[in-house]
Amino acid sequence: MRWLSVPGAMPAMRGVGGRRHRRGRAAAPVGALDWPATLRVKGPSALVADHLRHRARPSERGLLQCVLLDCSASMRAGQRLALAKGLLVALFEHAYLQRSEVALICFDGNGAALRVPPSRVPGGVAGAVARWLQPIGGGGGTPLAAAAALAAQTLRRAALRRPAQLRELWVFTDARTAVLPPRPAAADAAFIVDFEQGTLRLGRAARLAERWQAQCIDADALREALTSRMRDGA
Repeated sequence: MRWLSVPGAMPAMRGVGGRRHRRGRAAAPVGALDWPATLRVKGPSALVADHLRHRARPSERGLLQCVLLDCSASMRAGQRLALAKGLLVALFEHAYLQRSEVALICFDGNGAALRVPPSRVPGGVAGAVARWLQPIGGGGGTPLAAAAALAAQTLRRAALRRPAQLRELWVFTDARTAVLPPRPAAADAAFIVDFEQGTLRLGRAARLAERWQAQCIDADALREALTSRMRDGA
């Protein structure tokens, strides 16, 4: 699974003899997905591949994407954790291509742990992610507050190390918790990827996103958008 750019327009040009031909335009460097722009284009409709928009490639500022991965017992139901791991690989593959930094915090019934401190993604992304996640089986409760506190500490240290760096916070969760902690102050942007499934939904991920002034993205819709993009070969 890979994050891919939206193809740019190819303006029609009139050539010798009045024939029309297309002249390629040098593509602007493509950076991380621009979720605010993507969701503005999406509007109230379901997310599809054509909605995806990208920022220009980060300059000297750089980008850190810190992911909080919910490994609680509820995430094991319905293959939610497997889906989360697949999307995590996709996100980190994109970070590898963009030479961005990533950090990974996993949380379950045993608490929260920093599995990957802020650093560049090594080559062989899928293998690296598999090694990072190998000890993770998932289980217990959802200590989101502990994970958010650890993220706040991690991002604060990252801000001291690289003050100009753009810091994104991603939360992969079904939000099966009654505790909605405050948003880490050092996060410049936040995204809640909602893994809640079934007909009876509590909507806590959306409430967390509202409290954090974050974008809430449905995990299945995100998977379908990325799968469609790969299938179309765009």
